[in-house]
Amino acid sequence: MAVTAVASAVGLAVDDRVLVGAPIWFKPFKFAVSFVAYCLSLAWMLSLLPRGRRVGWWAGTVVVLTGLVEMVIIIGQVIRGKRSHFNRETPFDEALFSAMGVTVVVLWAATLVIAVLLLRARIADRAAAWAMRSGVVLALAGAAVGFLMTRPAPGQRRGVSEVVGAHSVGVPDGGPSMPLTGWSTTGGDLRIPHFVGMHALQLLPLLVMLLAALAPRYARLADARVRLRLVLVAAGTYAAAFALVLWQALRGQPLVHPDGVTSAAAGIIVLAAAAGTYVSLRQPRTPVPDPPVAAAGALAPKDLVR
Repeated sequence: MAVTAVASAVGLAVDDRVLVGAPIWFKPFKFAVSFVAYCLSLAWMLSLLPRGRRVGWWAGTVVVLTGLVEMVIIIGQVIRGKRSHFNRETPFDEALFSAMGVTVVVLWAATLVIAVLLLRARIADRAAAWAMRSGVVLALAGAAVGFLMTRPAPGQRRGVSEVVGAHSVGVPDGGPSMPLTGWSTTGGDLRIPHFVGMHALQLLPLLVMLLAALAPRYARLADARVRLRLVLVAAGTYAAAFALVLWQALRGQPLVHPDGVTSAAAGIIVLAAAAGTYVSLRQPRTPVPDPPVAAAGALAPKDLVR
């Protein structure tokens, strides 16, 4: 996927074709970068499993193979100058999109297996354990948003329309969009909650790494219970933010133009996060020592698994 990202970046530079309002190589570039982050995160989490390693190996292998099939189809359609998603223009295009749908379902199921293994795993650092568990559950929710995109948009009919499904809600795909992301600025966009949910898999474990790195300098963070509470607050805040952007997209509302109700909900989430952080940072009366590992290296696989 890293090689594919580089090749797609070259395509962006030398191929000036545009498809559905975006450079034609932008989709494979985004997917390749996303798969790099996704697979690295899952590989690291699988290395922490004390039990079920064989099942985890098979689940990880399924993720790799399904991701590879999906990227082959996406790049093949780019070379042909055709859209890969929602394309039912010809029986061949429809068969390719149907194959992508199967790979997504299988990939989601394999990730679910990994989530179950992580939920059952006994990991010494509870903050790291809950960051991984929350991250993979939110990633599953974010991936499931992709299934909403396959519903017929207004004016589309299965078996009749050449395109069935859309990223945008309330407006056609390919309209005015945000730079870099390509998210719609005139309507809802289901790619936003899809992105937010999927990348909890990286952001929540990164928070644990940051807290572990700061622990030697800040006494409160040296307490395992404080770090656990901060992670739980972060996971709850992240889940609320995911639900908010999903609700906003389904109402056909662009991210950059929220209405009063959306803004009020966002404000409540921010206030709740601030209050939770304040309470979490209160020093317990009886500090709980860390597991017998160095704080900066608290996330090493051999130290986390008991």
